[in-house]
Formats: sequence, structure tokens, C-alpha cells
Amino acid sequence: MAKKIIMSGSDIKRTLSRIAHEIIERNKSTEKIILVGMRTRGVPLANRLASDIESFEGAKIPVGILDFSLYRDDISSLGLQPVVKSTDIPVSIDGKTIILVDDVLYTGRSVRAALDALIDFGRPLSIQLAVLVDRGHRELPIRADYVGKNIPSANDEEIQVHLSEIDSIDEIAIIPLPESGG
Repeated sequence: MAKKIIMSGSDIKRTLSRIAHEIIERNKSTEKIILVGMRTRGVPLANRLASDIESFEGAKIPVGILDFSLYRDDISSLGLQPVVKSTDIPVSIDGKTIILVDDVLYTGRSVRAALDALIDFGRPLSIQLAVLVDRGHRELPIRADYVGKNIPSANDEEIQVHLSEIDSIDEIAIIPLPESGG
């Protein structure tokens, strides 16, 4: 099985527009909202959502960047040396509604790490989660408040999100992982 495109650039644009409307409806006001993108692809998604909300509501939403690599629970087991990148949250999160943005929700472990990292910056009123794709296979009791598309997938498949800001193209593909010999 080869790479299969499951969302085009126009699908992604339409999906983000819907999520932006859902965020506005659920929170009633944009006054206390801060969007925080999880590195790497959550950052451009958060910026796009902020742009959509601004065009719909006329309100400029602060956008932060969160690096949660030191909070991951798999660093020691994988023998990884995390490459720490900067976290930049431009305003205080105390008493604010944080919308954590990521591209794919899978096991929930990255979100858990991001929550731990975020709490080190203050005490938000609430934290909501927006993801472009929910592929299932959760290992932790985490669910997204805003989901672009549910894409049930097998463990031997990978969901690849490509965004023009990073990859020069907007698309989401599902690809089979190479068979492991063992």
C-alpha cells in the first residue's frame, strides 16, 4: 500500500475554519483565550487558527509556542537526547483559557507532556485541546475538545501531516510503516 492522501490543502483550510468557529462558540468570548502550539506542527496550526478567529471576530489572539521535549516520558527508555527548542508564551497564562494545538492525537503521551510543561508557566483557568487529526489508540485518558478529523488507523500505519510553513505543501497522508524484521 502506498501513501494515500486523506486531506488536501483545501480540506485542511476548511477544517481549521470550522475549529476556529467551534472555539469561538464554546468560549463565548475571545478575551481570555491564548492559543499555544505544540512544537512542531502545532505552531503553524495555532497561528492559522488565530488568523481565522481574528478574521471572524476582529480579535487578535495571542499565540504561544511550547516545547515539551524535556517532559516526555520516553526519553530515558529510548536513550534519546532531546533537542530542546525555545518555548515562547507571550503573555501570562494565569486565569486564561489555553487552547493547546497539535497536529495528530495518538497515544496521548505528547499531550500529557505538554500539559506538564504548560503548568510550569502558571495556573490557567482551563486548558482545551485542539487537534487536526485524532487517530485513536490512546494509552492515556486524554481526549481533544476540538477535532478536525477522526482517522481510525492501524498501529502499522503512520499519519503524516504536511504544512506549507514547514513542508512546502498542505496535505495529510496515511502511509504504511515498513515491516520490521523480527
